[in-house]
Parts: sequence; structure tokens; C-alpha cells
Amino acid sequence: MSERLDVDLCVIGAGSAGLSVAAGAAQLGLKVVLCEAHRMGGDCLNYGCVPSKALIAAAAAAHAVRDAARFGIGVPGEPVVDYAAVRAHVRRTIAAIAPNDSVARFTGLGVRVIEAPARFVSPTRVEAGGHSIAARRFVVATGSRPFVPPIPGLEQAGYLTNETVFDLDARPDHLLVIGGGPIGCEIAQAHARLGTKVTLVEAATLMPKDDPEAVGIVRAALRRDGVEIREGAKVARIERHAVATVAVVADAAGAETQIACSHILLAAGRAANVDGLGLEAAGIEATARGIVVDARLFTTNRNVMALGDVAGGLQFTHVAGWHAGIAIRNLCFRMRAKADASAIPWVTYTAPELAQVGLTETAARAAGIDVRLARWPFFENDRAQATGEIDGFVKIVADAKGRVRGATIAGAHAGELIGPWTMAVAQRLKLSAMAGYVAPYPTLSEAGKRAAGAFFAPKLFSPRTRKLVRFLFRLPF
Repeated sequence: MSERLDVDLCVIGAGSAGLSVAAGAAQLGLKVVLCEAHRMGGDCLNYGCVPSKALIAAAAAAHAVRDAARFGIGVPGEPVVDYAAVRAHVRRTIAAIAPNDSVARFTGLGVRVIEAPARFVSPTRVEAGGHSIAARRFVVATGSRPFVPPIPGLEQAGYLTNETVFDLDARPDHLLVIGGGPIGCEIAQAHARLGTKVTLVEAATLMPKDDPEAVGIVRAALRRDGVEIREGAKVARIERHAVATVAVVADAAGAETQIACSHILLAAGRAANVDGLGLEAAGIEATARGIVVDARLFTTNRNVMALGDVAGGLQFTHVAGWHAGIAIRNLCFRMRAKADASAIPWVTYTAPELAQVGLTETAARAAGIDVRLARWPFFENDRAQATGEIDGFVKIVADAKGRVRGATIAGAHAGELIGPWTMAVAQRLKLSAMAGYVAPYPTLSEAGKRAAGAFFAPKLFSPRTRKLVRFLFRLPF
């Protein structure tokens, strides 16, 4: 006999979105059940953001050793990489953050946590771990998983994804990365810096959603770090030979080459986790992209919301957290909050980083906007010169009225620098506002201010303005 639970809210999925909704609703006095089929914390804590950034930090340390000579610091030979110790660092990082997402913490908040898969059996009831849960409202936040492309021989050869690559005990000899999106580029560069031979194969171009000029900065950096990049190429099949795994790669013309590798990492996109949820029983429509939602994130069952990756939109942890806030406003306060993603930033954590918010230059022109660009190169920034991190630029996309419509930053700490520009896009600020604040010296943030100021330079220093200044200067005070 299953135990029957009658609650206000049932949350399915304990990743960023599900945890935030469950915690908020419980603290607001609602009776909440949270169901998680795998690990508390979801993909971000266990397989994604946290372990990848810990690995990137280790790789940056190795690179700093190699690069120390240009600062007058002598380090003999190559850095010695203890890959098992690197893995331990990754695990310690996860362990340090895990208590925030633990069953114990959420139980303490008053959430009933059921560690089992949940499945809808009707529009108002789910079953999970021997429990029959009836709820007034539901939130589905089951995230996404790595997409596995149908490459002949792949299953037989074996492969890694972001869910397994951080469990390796030994450093790969030759890592073949299939997919040149943010995940593929980050892990490829990190492993190359740790001493692995890396080949990256991308069917189109690296990071096609980002500004091509900014992607060029990242592409050059990956190549400097030893990553072999094959763009416009596909892995036709995988063959198992006596001493190695061989990937047969076909270029755009169909010509094939063979790449012998020790490990294969799939980074060719992600698929929404909808299997086994019983969506049909709940009257919830889904497509290949994920669960269908409206502007307020409600599904075709008006008592169910879908948040985060499973809702088929931008697949970022901070988007999932933002969705959770929208859900709380809609469910708990009956506000009509909508998910307008026009000011959502994203960052690729390569070295240098690439950050974007709002429209790229290409997207703005395609939308018919009368584009005005403002830009500033990192090599003209004093802090960048001092640290030797001069590759990159700030590019601001504005309209004819000077209103900020988007920003692209390629360079050191771009993810930290994108924040003010996210505010500018969200609040529909003009470049005059961004040019008017005082930035501390010497900081990289000056590059953004200088970009905004450069937008006004042609008009400020025009012959007409010069003539006006000469006239005004002669007037008595």
C-alpha cells in the first residue's frame, strides 16, 4: 500500500530551480514535497558548473606555472600534474557546496524530501518511492542530460559526458571532444592545459550563438594551448582497433581522416529530461525541445509549471534560479510574472572568457535595428597590461538613440565584467549612463566605461564642438 500525501506543492527535480522553489515555498508556509531521482543539487553541483570550474581552476594553475617566466619567475620544466589530486580537488569543491543542497537542509526547512523518481498518474497526482502525492500545484524541474548523437560504433567504443568525465582517475592521453559549444570548449582547454592531447571536432563553427569576433579570440586561445580544432567536420563512425579507438572524421567535402584517441567526450548538446514523467497522464504537452510552456512558465496543465532546462529555453543554472523566482511570484503571490529572457547573460569559462548579454551585433542587424557600436580593446586597459591579459575587447551594441541593446566581452574575467551591462540591457539604459560613472583605477571595469565613452568621442571632439568650446572659453565667469 502506498502512503498518501496531500500537499500544497509538489516539486519534481532537486536542481537549481526545484531547490529554490521548494525552499521559498516552504519558508512561506506551504506544505511542500520535493522528489529527486538521482542526486540533490542536480547537474550543476554534481556534473556541471561546480566540477567544471574546479577543473578549470586546476588547469589555470598549471598554465600559470608554464607562463611564469614572462613575469621573471623561473620554474624549471613542465608542471607536474597529479591528475588524481586534481580529481580530489574537484570532489572537495563539490563536497564543500553540497550541504546547501542536502536532504538534511531541506528537511530542516520543512520540505518532505523523497529520493525517488516521480511520475504523474493523473493531472493532480504523482507517485514516487511508494508515495501517492496529491498536490494543488506542481513544478517540474528535471533538467537535461547530454545528447548522444547516433554515431556508428560509439556505444561499442564507450564515451564520456559531463556526467562521467570528472570521475576519471588518470589523465587521458588523447581526448577527442565531439562538439564545440561552451562545454566542449571549456573541457577541451582545461585538459590541454593539464597536459592531455586534445582534438575538438565541431560540425559547424565553435559557439555559433556568440559573436563571431569574440569566438575568434577564444579559438585562438584554444589553439595556443594545444587544442587541435576541426570545424566543419563530423565524426562519421568510431572503430575499435587493437591498440586504440579510432574516430573517422569527415570534412565538409566528405574526405575522411582517422584520429586515434584514448577517450571520447560528448559535448554535442543536451536533451530535456521528460522520459518516465507520465506527462500524458497529466495532460502536459512536450516536444523534442522539452515541455511546452507559456510566457509565465505554465504548461498545458494549468496547475503545473516547468522550469529550467526541461522548459526548452536557455540552459543555464542562473536561468533555472531566475525561473524559480518567477514561479514563486506566480504560485505564492498570484502575480502575473513572465519570463522575458532578453536580458539574460551567459558566460563561457575558457581563458579568456566570453560573456554575452542581450543582442549580438549580428542579431541586432538581423532584427533591423539601426546599430551603433561602442568598443574598447583590452590592450588599451592599464590593468590588462599589468597582468599581461591583453587579448580581448568590450563591444557594446546600441541603437540610434544610444540605448544599450547588448554587450559582448571577450577577455579576462569577462563573466565578472558583464554584470553592469546586464543591468543596462534590463533597465533600458543609455550609453551616457554607463559613460558617466567613475570606475576605480586600475581595473578591467574601466574598459567598459571607456567603450561607452568612445561612443561619444566623434561628436564630442567634432569641429562644431571645438568651435563652441573656443567661444565659451572666452566668456567671463
